[in-house]
Amino acid sequence: MPIWTMLALLGVCAPLYTLLLNPIIAYLIDRKSLRKYTSYNLFCALTNAGWCLEAWRGGIRSKSLSALHKTHPVIRIGPDSLSYGHPDAYRDIYGHGSKCVKDTFYQTEAAEGAHFNLGNVIDKAEHTRKRKMLAGAFSARNVQDHWEGGVVRGAVRMFLSAVEAHCTAPLVDGTDPNPHDLNFDFRLWSNLFTIDAIGEIAMSDQLGLLERGKDTVTAETVDGKVYTVPFRDCLHASKIAHARLAYADKWYHFNSRYATRLFPSYRHLWKLSAGWSDFVNHQAKKRLARHLAGEKLNDIFEHIMHDREGTPYNLEWGEISAECAVILDAGSATTAIALNNVIYWLARNPICLARLREEVDHALDAGGEEDAVAPYDKVKNLPYLRACLDESLRITPPFSYNLPRRTPPDGATILGEYVPGDTTVSMSAYVAHRDASCFVEPDNFIPERWLGEKRKEIQGYFVAFSAGSRGCIGRNISYLEQTVLVANFVRQYEFSLPCEGWEQERVEVTNLLPGALPLKVWRREIRQ
Repeated sequence: MPIWTMLALLGVCAPLYTLLLNPIIAYLIDRKSLRKYTSYNLFCALTNAGWCLEAWRGGIRSKSLSALHKTHPVIRIGPDSLSYGHPDAYRDIYGHGSKCVKDTFYQTEAAEGAHFNLGNVIDKAEHTRKRKMLAGAFSARNVQDHWEGGVVRGAVRMFLSAVEAHCTAPLVDGTDPNPHDLNFDFRLWSNLFTIDAIGEIAMSDQLGLLERGKDTVTAETVDGKVYTVPFRDCLHASKIAHARLAYADKWYHFNSRYATRLFPSYRHLWKLSAGWSDFVNHQAKKRLARHLAGEKLNDIFEHIMHDREGTPYNLEWGEISAECAVILDAGSATTAIALNNVIYWLARNPICLARLREEVDHALDAGGEEDAVAPYDKVKNLPYLRACLDESLRITPPFSYNLPRRTPPDGATILGEYVPGDTTVSMSAYVAHRDASCFVEPDNFIPERWLGEKRKEIQGYFVAFSAGSRGCIGRNISYLEQTVLVANFVRQYEFSLPCEGWEQERVEVTNLLPGALPLKVWRREIRQ
């Protein structure tokens, strides 16, 4: 046989072995005894591409996963990857005493740079260092003292001005809104609100998106080219592009650089994703210049640069930029989704909305003369308002997907069962929150479940902000923004969905991304 023929055969056989024969052999040998678990689909037991396929299909994969978990406590979603269905597994995987560490999946999030951020750093010591660096910025006292009055309430004021500009005549009882009156996309405007808010909180930058009514922002390439990009499209594209490939982490670099070029739609996503990176680069460079010029500003960026005593951390530029990226991402995306969701559920449940308005009216009427925007202090302790926020976070968690963790080399015990070492284990917040043994009528929006003693019974199973040492550091900012905006919005305005039973479209990437939320809005008559 000619040498060139042999080489050609080897060139064909090697990929075939890697892609086809090796996974089948590994499945049959079953060194970790994982074959006993039901596979999510035909391919998941053989290749991580099976779970990636679910991301490509769109929809809410955690919803179908939740349905399977009703009969299968553990489901195989990859050759070395298990999904858990009972909420008690959450403590074993994510709790403070867990031996599990962040999975190699997170290496893909830092694939294009040399630095991890607080959200994706794998090394525990590095995570502790980063969290300690930023903990003071996100403390409840710092959040309220520095950003509630001028920043959050200022952004709420701009948001309410936008609502006012879109007001129509009151809806006639028993009728659906005229399609022309569905002119306020709450999903869009609540996102503009969170982007403006985090721009000031993180970078002391007034982006002015609420004032302009659109999300165009300035981006800058590493070689200094300045241009404009749509903030939301770029951020969403980066999440969609990543979610479709990241679970096949060993192939991530190849797929992101080469395989994706085969699909025009994917090339478009990748281009938008680059726009997000360039926006972060521009914001970080601009803020660093202000810092070097001696400006003293109360924002999160200052906490990245030095400690409380003013001693500089002397971080590399790559790490500074990486921390800015995760703050601008998480600080704008998940809270906007949470705001969208609670208004959606309140609009679908008028009895709950009426009860909430009664509580807010009572609190603000009792306070005497009020500001145009009611402050956080007047509404932060309203039990039914918090119940509505938490119930919305439960039934539609903004960050819904399986956060992957990896068992240590000597294995770990999850739900009383030994799991071999170096196995990926995870549980979706969506799945945890739909467990009927913890949450009665889990598919229904029932804020009352969070009132009184009932709250204590279920609080431990509420994982919208994850759990343990890796839990979301930004929850105080999120609750502040949700509380002030929702209280003021429901107090001052009436709103209606397009029709009774209308459902919002959602697609799951890493976040559970909602589509547009068109509302008819009109001024509310407030009775003292």
